[in-house]
Amino acid sequence: MMLVGKCAFRQTLSAVLIATGLSAGQLSAQAQSPASPPEAFQNALAAYDQAWAAAGLSFTAATFASSPSTGYGQYTPRADATFADGEALSVYAEPVGYGFQETEGGYAYELTADYKLLTKSGQVLAEQENFATFSGSGRSKQRELSAALTFQFSGLPAGDYQLETSFTDEIGGKTNAFTLPFSVSGAN
Repeated sequence: MMLVGKCAFRQTLSAVLIATGLSAGQLSAQAQSPASPPEAFQNALAAYDQAWAAAGLSFTAATFASSPSTGYGQYTPRADATFADGEALSVYAEPVGYGFQETEGGYAYELTADYKLLTKSGQVLAEQENFATFSGSGRSKQRELSAALTFQFSGLPAGDYQLETSFTDEIGGKTNAFTLPFSVSGAN
């Protein structure tokens, strides 16, 4: 019985191949290659590429978080921006519009971050260039980048401050910054 079934399958497969004009090797290659997305989807991706390049470096999110982020979109915004002296400040940001460099294996990106700790009136209390680097590569353009930064300042008197964080796109050559106001509470 089993032999008859196999013969029937082969006859049916042969009939399909003859009807479609494909060889068995061509059918196997088609079965293993992924299906292309619809043209409308491909057009949307091309428009996204253009919008990404035209936007320049900017941020879709930049906020204090209740704890360090564990990945893209994996953060909880902090309920307030009041910290105790010496308490860690967790910052979450999602940069967009950064450049990509083509590599043999795909695409690479690299961003560096600087910061300034400022008084409410703009006096610089502390600053550091190249505080952090965010880089990576992959076969496709990685556009879901999360930047998790942690700052810890001690000895700040109670009052209002600003944390300015600046990102530089090392490939695209653009820079952009965001400023997060915060307060340090008095002694308990």
